[in-house]
Amino acid sequence: MKSYFITGTDTDVGKTIVTAGLAAAIHKKGVDIGIMKPFAAGTSQSVGFKSKDTELLANAAKVNDPEDLVNPQFFNIPASPYTAAQNLGVDVDVQLVMNSFKQLSKIHDMMLVEGMGGIMTPILRNYFVTNLIREMNLDVILITRSRIGTINHTLMTCKMCVDNDIRIKGIIINNFDIDGYPSTELKRDIEKLTTFPVLGIIPRLDNFEIDLLRNTIEKEIDVKSLLN
Repeated sequence: MKSYFITGTDTDVGKTIVTAGLAAAIHKKGVDIGIMKPFAAGTSQSVGFKSKDTELLANAAKVNDPEDLVNPQFFNIPASPYTAAQNLGVDVDVQLVMNSFKQLSKIHDMMLVEGMGGIMTPILRNYFVTNLIREMNLDVILITRSRIGTINHTLMTCKMCVDNDIRIKGIIINNFDIDGYPSTELKRDIEKLTTFPVLGIIPRLDNFEIDLLRNTIEKEIDVKSLLN
């Protein structure tokens, strides 16, 4: 059963929301799905997981894995792993992340790994999200949004994947920009310009309750096609 790395054309394109919905929908099909957010950043929560994004993912997948496996490194400032490490005077531990990924892969039949920022977000000085994807040897599901300019970001991201021998399963459009690119036109243009399929278009959601996320994913995406 395939596992996937969920990446985006930029930060704040809805990777966590889509990943949570996918995890919940896959779990509903009876698959032992694991989730992982190798690096998380932002303000630490006082209870539960340090990262609210990681907590949402764990709840969606209904996993009880230790936090240090699901999210091996957390930085208490909103920044890339490289910048956060520089500013906080700590080290980024890629080997720790890989060890955690290998352990989780043994526990679960399938994994969804949510990246951070875009495809070229720096982790180390000469090690980017592209390097991590290749080291994990995962296919990519790319999340893009519908704002004007998204074609440029999507094409650049796809080109970086191709240039780095990263396999793209498909693209999901997160259609939360009210005045953005019409989603049907965006789907048409992305598929013609990239040759990669658009797996689905997620409509704007005003709340991120897990059942709503799952139902939306089930309606808009052929989840079964991701299991082969």
